[in-house]
Amino acid sequence: MYSNNLKNLILNSDSYKTSHWLQYPPGSQYMSSYVEARRGDYDVLFFGLQAFIKEYLLSPITQADIDDAETMVTAHGLPFNRSGWERLVTKHGGLLPVRIQAVPEGTVAPASNVVCQIVNTDPEFYWLPSYLETALLRAIWYPSTVASLSFYCKKIIHSALKKSADSTSGLPFKLHDFGARGASSMESVALGSLAHLVNFSGTDSMTALVSASRWYGMEKEMPAFSIPAAEHSTMTAWGRERERDAYANMLEQFGGEDNIVAVVSDSYDLWNAIDNIWGEELKEKVETMGGTLVIRPDSGEPAKVVREALERLAVKFGYTINSKGYRLLPDCVRLIQGDGINPQSLGKILDTIMKAGYSADNVTFGMGGGLLQQVNRDTMSWAMKASAIQIDGQWHDIFKDPITSRSKRSKKGRLALIKDSSGQIKTVKEDLLTQASDNLLQDVFVDGKLLVDDDLTTIRQRAGW
Repeated sequence: MYSNNLKNLILNSDSYKTSHWLQYPPGSQYMSSYVEARRGDYDVLFFGLQAFIKEYLLSPITQADIDDAETMVTAHGLPFNRSGWERLVTKHGGLLPVRIQAVPEGTVAPASNVVCQIVNTDPEFYWLPSYLETALLRAIWYPSTVASLSFYCKKIIHSALKKSADSTSGLPFKLHDFGARGASSMESVALGSLAHLVNFSGTDSMTALVSASRWYGMEKEMPAFSIPAAEHSTMTAWGRERERDAYANMLEQFGGEDNIVAVVSDSYDLWNAIDNIWGEELKEKVETMGGTLVIRPDSGEPAKVVREALERLAVKFGYTINSKGYRLLPDCVRLIQGDGINPQSLGKILDTIMKAGYSADNVTFGMGGGLLQQVNRDTMSWAMKASAIQIDGQWHDIFKDPITSRSKRSKKGRLALIKDSSGQIKTVKEDLLTQASDNLLQDVFVDGKLLVDDDLTTIRQRAGW
């Protein structure tokens, strides 16, 4: 009978890792590896390591795990380090004898810098840091890439608000997570949607609320919010001839003083919905309900559709000119664009509407696949590489330097992350530190114990809230 235990850490690795303990030089004692995003179009916002440690590294490996893994690995055609894993159980109670250092979560750093480093703490287990590469790298690259992408989008929106709005106070709700249905798994949603919440406070992913409580100390605090909103099924269920009634029902059910309600309005004809239904038949209800109607287009070329929708709404509902000289719709009506949003289209929409004279404050955005799914390890070229090995008491730098790809050249030695005299973050060799406190890499996990347990609020503050 083969294992069906997805929590067996021994099986949470690439197959070829099971043979690597036999491949290192005689006398190997310690192996040090690091994680970095080798390049990218935006800075790295580090996030997600704590979730991985809590979920996978705090439970000891058991004899049953070893037995299950050996049965599967040997049948799979590979050697199995039974004696090594059994020594880990008898000597360390099944807890991992490794030290993981990392930059504090929420830290923003340029690409091509070490953000995490792992080394074994017991020389018998020189093979363990690299064995954990598959799980550790995956645990970091995905949530950190989503957090970095979300942070980049936040900067785009912030810049537009600074230019065209009286206030940037609404920024935390300007990019809403629509990605739950388009992600590859529930764990991807738990990590990716949560990573987005480092930067914003709007999500339609309830899984992110659970993961914030499970991994990042938000058991008593709500980390994000949403509003009642229509989908096409709730609108088309009324039939095309009763489209007005469907919209009116949304106002009756969810309108009211200070309430916000979003209504998808292009099931049939967006321009008819804006010009005739919202702008004529239901205009008085929209203006007097005391809250805000958010109209959602869901098709077409985003920049063109958003600009024309704003122009038509301005004709029907009027507008004011704010202190920056841009048009602002009345508080009772706004737009949300959630179709086709990615960093490129986001910037294009904002540039388009501002060139047309409209404030960025008129629009909120929703991002789905572009946020959680249209990323991969190569988006920021994430890698974990061995950089130093101790053999017979002597440390040696190790690295790769392929002549066919200089971009894959790896770093050498035990590493540290510092701020130089100009305040710039950069990677240096650990032995060049004048004092250990200069190292921005902190011990997070040592010998089975989690040493840092930050809540989401603290991480948000590091990221600039």
